Amino acid sequence: MEILIFVLIAAIIAFIIIYRKRTGENVYKYITKSVGNAYNKYAPYSFKEVRQKVKDLGQEYTVKQYTLQITVFAAASAILTYLYFYNIIVSIIYALLSVLVVPYLTYLRCKRVYSEFIFEQVQVYATNTIMEFATTQSFVKAIEGVYNSGVLEDPFKSDVKVMIDMAYENGTIEQSIEYLNNKYDYYVIKNMHQLFLQITNEGSRDSGQSLENMSQDIDMLVESVYRDRIDRANFHKKFLQFGIMLYLMVMLVQFLLGVESYVNMLSNVLVNILLHGIIIINTYFILNGEKYYNENVGAE
Repeated sequence: MEILIFVLIAAIIAFIIIYRKRTGENVYKYITKSVGNAYNKYAPYSFKEVRQKVKDLGQEYTVKQYTLQITVFAAASAILTYLYFYNIIVSIIYALLSVLVVPYLTYLRCKRVYSEFIFEQVQVYATNTIMEFATTQSFVKAIEGVYNSGVLEDPFKSDVKVMIDMAYENGTIEQSIEYLNNKYDYYVIKNMHQLFLQITNEGSRDSGQSLENMSQDIDMLVESVYRDRIDRANFHKKFLQFGIMLYLMVMLVQFLLGVESYVNMLSNVLVNILLHGIIIINTYFILNGEKYYNENVGAE
């Protein structure tokens, strides 16, 4: 109890010091700004670019949404662990630890949104290049037409510009194709580029039919990917519900044994270790599920 009082007093003192130093400025805004500055300083550069693109797409969480997420995580964790251990200090520790999960979930969500965006760009690039080639019969002219049409967005658009410049500089399309294939590891791009390379270098009497087949393959792939997204979203909801139910299994044990008997069992060190193990393993299980849900979206 004395430790809890000490923690509360320390928190109040810290709040007063911050408020005094930031007179006339909203303390809440100051704290969120400080957290943002820390993120900008220590986050990997590649992820900064990803998150900036998510912001540009209008899919980044607002400060209020992040605040709500943190509040829900902390409150749910505190209540749940209190019902596990009936110990306020343990509940506070778990509540603070649960907040540390938020940056990881943000990382996963931003990567998923960015992955979906890149796949859509790949699909737009492939489909429009095939249509342009049917008119121009030139790969370079085709990707120039797609680039100038305005259907692409950065960073994909900038990479297509690099392709065009490389093609004119080298006089061939091999290096350009290799550049984009290495930058975006999608079979739809590699297969389409291989077809264009074959048509350009060897010629083809029936290139129109080959391109039509390629276009149909792309449509089927896109349909498959979007169906997979829907299935993943449905699975994700059921998975979270199952994970929450696993946390609440201890409540069932209390119901069967009686709360008084359960509290008496908490004096046993092995019981406490087992309960901590249940929380840690179940949390690891849920985070792994979140990782699966958010990764490889749009992959073929």
